[in-house]
This record gives sequence, C-alpha cells and structure tokens, in this order.
Amino acid sequence: MARYEHLPIYRSAFDLAVHVEKIVQSFSRYHKYSLGTELRKSSREIVMRVIHANDASDRAVVLLSLRHDLENFKIISRLCHESGGFASTRSYLHVAEWIVNLAKQNEGWLRQTLSRDNTGPSRRRRNNAKIVESDDHSPSGG
Repeated sequence: MARYEHLPIYRSAFDLAVHVEKIVQSFSRYHKYSLGTELRKSSREIVMRVIHANDASDRAVVLLSLRHDLENFKIISRLCHESGGFASTRSYLHVAEWIVNLAKQNEGWLRQTLSRDNTGPSRRRRNNAKIVESDDHSPSGG
C-alpha cells in the first residue's frame, strides 16, 4: 500500500475526523445519536477514501466519489447546525471551512490526475518525437 501520511489532504481529513469526534461528544443526546453518528461515520469515510485514492489505479473515479462524500458531509453538518446540534455557530463555521478546504484540495488533486491521464505515455512519446524532429532541423554551426 502506498504511503499516505505525507499528503496534506490526508492530514486535513484526519484532523477533521478527530475534531468531529470531539465536538459530537458535546451534542445533546438526540443529536449525538442521530446526526452526530452520521457526521462521525462520514468523516471516517472521507479519511478512508483519501487513503484509497492514493493507492488506486483509477484515482479519478475515487476522487469523484470523495467529492460526493464531501458534499454529503457538508449537507449533514448543515442540517445538524440548522437543527441546533452544534454548540455554537462558530463551531459549525470551523467545520464548514474545513470541508471547503478539503474540497479545494480534492479538486486540485482531481485536476492533476485528469491532466496526467490526458497526457498518457503514448501522447508523451508523440510530443517527445515532435521535439526531436524540430531539433533535427536546427541549423548547425560549423
């Protein structure tokens, strides 16, 4: 399995999961065992999806799933905030900022992956061949 601890998106996702575990403890009983459970589960799924994406041969597909997971987490956290689950608006905003940051990192990783897929080995070889051809036509000094 490929190393993933060095990835900024992994560290952010893991920190979010730890933060969610801590804040859910202060939820009321109703919110703790309903939306809090969903938040905790969703945050762990995000971490696991990042790990899977790092090791997957079809990384773009996994990153699209991660996008979906992040959107689900955002909806659950907003529902939790609107129904009074978070202790304060500040606590909710902190989680919301985290999700936006993770989504940006995911989109960057996805863009990089897609651009890498579009310039696969065959295309790279053709581009290198063009460079070699253009070098052959350069004037020689001597």
